[in-house]
Amino acid sequence: MNDAQASSNIEWQPTPDIIERARVTQFIKQCGARDFADMHCRSIADVAWFTEQTLRFLDVKCDPPYTNILDVSRGKAWARWCVGGGLNISARCVDYHLGSKVADQPAVIWEGEEGGQDELSYSELHHEVVCFAAGLRHLGITRGDSIGIHLPMMPETIIALLAIARISAIAVPVFSGYGAAAIAARLQDTEAKALITCDGFPRRGKIVEAFSTAQRAAHECPTIQHLIVVRRTTRPLLYSKKDTSIWTHVIAEGERIIRIESRAKSKSSSKNSPALSRIEPTNAEDPLMILYTSGTTGKPKGIVHSHCGFPVKAAQDMAFGCDVKEGTRICWVTDIGWMMGAWLIYGACILGATIVLYDGAPDYPQPDRLWDFCARHKVEVLGISPSLIRALAACGDELPKAHDLSNLKMFASTGEAWDEASWWWLFEKVGGKRLPIINYSGGTEISGGILMGSPVLSQKPCSFPAACLGMSADTVDEAGNSVSETVGELVIREPWIGMARGFWKDPERYLETYWQRFPDVWVHGDWAERDADGHWYIRGRSDDTLKIAGKRVGPAEVESILIQHESVIEAAVIGVPDEKKGTRMIAFCVLKDKSAGDENLSALLREAVGTSLGKPLRPDSVHFVPALPKTRNAKTMRRVIRAAYLNEAPGDVSALENPESLAGVTNSNTNLTSA
Repeated sequence: MNDAQASSNIEWQPTPDIIERARVTQFIKQCGARDFADMHCRSIADVAWFTEQTLRFLDVKCDPPYTNILDVSRGKAWARWCVGGGLNISARCVDYHLGSKVADQPAVIWEGEEGGQDELSYSELHHEVVCFAAGLRHLGITRGDSIGIHLPMMPETIIALLAIARISAIAVPVFSGYGAAAIAARLQDTEAKALITCDGFPRRGKIVEAFSTAQRAAHECPTIQHLIVVRRTTRPLLYSKKDTSIWTHVIAEGERIIRIESRAKSKSSSKNSPALSRIEPTNAEDPLMILYTSGTTGKPKGIVHSHCGFPVKAAQDMAFGCDVKEGTRICWVTDIGWMMGAWLIYGACILGATIVLYDGAPDYPQPDRLWDFCARHKVEVLGISPSLIRALAACGDELPKAHDLSNLKMFASTGEAWDEASWWWLFEKVGGKRLPIINYSGGTEISGGILMGSPVLSQKPCSFPAACLGMSADTVDEAGNSVSETVGELVIREPWIGMARGFWKDPERYLETYWQRFPDVWVHGDWAERDADGHWYIRGRSDDTLKIAGKRVGPAEVESILIQHESVIEAAVIGVPDEKKGTRMIAFCVLKDKSAGDENLSALLREAVGTSLGKPLRPDSVHFVPALPKTRNAKTMRRVIRAAYLNEAPGDVSALENPESLAGVTNSNTNLTSA
């Protein structure tokens, strides 16, 4: 931990009124605990009891009832939850709200980059899900069939996800910006029967050709029988009538036509018959969704999630960490291809909240687009990433002040570690020091968070005030012994309901990835640290960790120092082999002024790191690049940077949003800026 973080004081504290009204306080009272700390101790001492209490609090019921809440007879890696219970989570997300006070309240509010808007109440969402599910059945799609979802964040994305669950099929969300090869790989792996896409969608004023990309991907997957197209633009589809292997359909009617009709037509031509609206009986542990994460080598990992797993964990974290309740307006800048897209949908629908979606670049056509969007739609919880905030901060302090953000109650953040400058900018310039920043870290395999803030917990800059309730998190040394106030491997000692149900058709790889280092202990792959007050800090991926001069250092620790310089917007640090040292540290920086990168600035940045961490830990070289390779959810891909720098095969790069950025990294190895 650097000196600034070690000496950080509490910067935000909840008032007694905030604590009293918080949903997590209601849960603590339900469980008979004294406070959050006591509740956490109880939740990890008996995870089965905690999970039953959570299901009761969320009013998630199995029909028939489960016979056993938790079964670890096959070992913790293969824990089974709600054993013997029946649960189709679609019913809890939409049917549950019919006749309630939220039935006519907005379930989703949507705005597109071009200015289009849409809104659906929970009653209307239920109708759309029923119609979509009926159409899928008409196409012959049934229990256990896999269906790809290749859509931007729009109302139809929510409808599709819930309709697939309703018929007990398996959703396979894919990033809306993927190329055909990346989509095809996931469809082939799951033997998908259908792919739901759209004609196209705008990004920075240009149309991304989603339909043509999806069509190419579908041709590479022989199991695809149906290509279902949602209209997002008014452009005509480029479709060959000679191609009889791929068809598009009106989902509510199942007619073979070239495009899906508007939802207005599906409403007028559909009948809400009992057969149409029926929900497929589903076991609580039946597969719900396969979410893919990129691997360093080899094919992407297909993470399997169940009806009682991912959605319950999402709703639990959203309620206890972000204080979401019925009617809360929550927006998260994400994509359906990333875990947070499905997390947002399932968590908010279970809680009866309003999902506020923006489909477009958050700084287009003006850099204040996100703040304007939040003000007009009265967003209360805003989920962002540190990378996005760094980019918006560079546009000036006055932009957020020009908009009425008084409805905002908190920010939430995931995807990467904070640097202090960006954290403070959001806290002071946007939140006016009145709003907490709920830091959140976990992963696709977790169904949400391992560590998370809460509205009832005090906040330090860049920290996680606690582990999530029910998460038996720990930091360990190389022998698996618990450590504190020093960097250790982040592990989880007890199962939780949202845990992955393995990798799709690859159980051995699942065990090798998370469970084989220490017996019955999940090793997450992050370095973490707890300070004397129990606050946590993520120090980067453990496979990214550098060992320089005999000392381990996480890239995030070095990057946070580089970003403190007024000229630097973003930074990434990697280690490369060195015959004498073993490892050399190489830094890449993106500057506010692209022409400002010279040897003098390089020397200043190297010295800044040396002053903070010691001279042996100075980067050997600092390179200035136009952009860093990132995923759509703003994660910097260090392993890809390393591969490009060394001219090596980069492994799976399907999640990379800006492949053109690799050229700058590759070129930097022939034009070194070093001392």
